[in-house]
Amino acid sequence: MTETKTVSYGFQEVDPEEKTRRVGSVFERVASRYDLMNDLMSGGLHRLWKDAFVRRVRPRAGERILDMAGGTGDIAFRMAGAGAQIMVSDINPHMLAEGEKRAPSDLAPHLSWQVENAETLSFGDAEFDGYTIAFGIRNVTDIPAALREAWRVLKWGGRFFCLEFSRMEWPVAAQVYDAYSLNVVPKIGKYVAQDEEAYRYLVESIRRFPPMPAFSAMIEDAGFARVSHMPILGGVVAIHSGWKL
Repeated sequence: MTETKTVSYGFQEVDPEEKTRRVGSVFERVASRYDLMNDLMSGGLHRLWKDAFVRRVRPRAGERILDMAGGTGDIAFRMAGAGAQIMVSDINPHMLAEGEKRAPSDLAPHLSWQVENAETLSFGDAEFDGYTIAFGIRNVTDIPAALREAWRVLKWGGRFFCLEFSRMEWPVAAQVYDAYSLNVVPKIGKYVAQDEEAYRYLVESIRRFPPMPAFSAMIEDAGFARVSHMPILGGVVAIHSGWKL
């Protein structure tokens, strides 16, 4: 008998197709209040994390960068401000629509918007100088496939950068953080976004995401070299990077 493959959806195990459908539904429902919720959940710290992330990416004028799971454009706008040409892609058209509405007019010449599945990108081989994904990789159904696609669409010498929630390594603070995220964040989602279930999933998905060393190993398995990770706030979030060499 063939064993049915399942993947994690928060603390549940579901069929891959079911996870893709459910995650799509989550982001469709929260798209219009996604940035407000990020501010409330992180106390505004997500803006500083994104600034630090883009400083590590070091976008340059004339470069072509794929910002996958680009959602509402937070990362893309920061990189476009440096003069890079940014392809903002997301599997969810509702998130992209929010980003296009928010895009500053002066950045429009540097931004393109396209619905894409990270696991099966429509782009050709070696099209981009950089690939970024912020707070999106843990929502991908087949993460190894997405990492292989990132490697494929990068030019030789291209760089991969991922900003993602991780696991805090400070023992006492980790207990406080876990209690806050599991008990308080879903309630914020209930009263602000009118969707407790969506934010319960988002918190649970963080707990199911691989620890920093394990995710670095996955990046290496996809073919990247010089792989590293940098924890922020003891591992609340981490910046992962690798190069196609």
